[in-house]
Amino acid sequence: MGLTIDQIVKAAPVVPVIVIDDIADAVPLATALYNGGLKVLEITLRTECALAAISAMCEALPDAIVGAGTIIKPADIDAAVAAGATFLVSPGTSPELIEALKKSPVPVLPGVSTPSEAMKLYAEGFTHLKFFPAEAAGGVSMLKSIGGPLPQITFCPTGGINLAKAPDYLKLNSVHCVGGSWMCPGDLVKAKDWAEIEKRAREAASLSS
Repeated sequence: MGLTIDQIVKAAPVVPVIVIDDIADAVPLATALYNGGLKVLEITLRTECALAAISAMCEALPDAIVGAGTIIKPADIDAAVAAGATFLVSPGTSPELIEALKKSPVPVLPGVSTPSEAMKLYAEGFTHLKFFPAEAAGGVSMLKSIGGPLPQITFCPTGGINLAKAPDYLKLNSVHCVGGSWMCPGDLVKAKDWAEIEKRAREAASLSS
């Protein structure tokens, strides 16, 4: 039995948003994040090796919760699930994608940036949403305003968040986790500095909602 989206967003305070350019980095990077205490990993479908990276991480770390981000069309759902993704995240939605996500065999976290989008997705049955791009869309104050009249919805804000900004989001009743890439920026991955990435993951994992 797979995890629910509620269990996934409560599994760790921070979800690393990961871009894999070199498949050789996939397992060492995932291992560093996992060992640092971040059990939920979002691999963005922005690179050619992203699906292979998801499969490799699932095999190497069976206890990690490995999902796929940047889901933008129905075909992405099938490809990600076939690769082993246990949850899906989209930056936004289209009518076609909403219908496909409703039929997804794994939990989903559709993206919104406005109250109207959140209300529409809630009406479609989605109670857990990604708030993106968080900082550009108004940050903590915007999300607090959206969450006020919509207490039924849980948000995972992502976009422009770092270690200093994350605690303010996690204080909101509607937020159980945030997404971010500050634990595994491209320069550290390229340098294969797994020790520093694990250190940053440990700092992120110590945050609480």
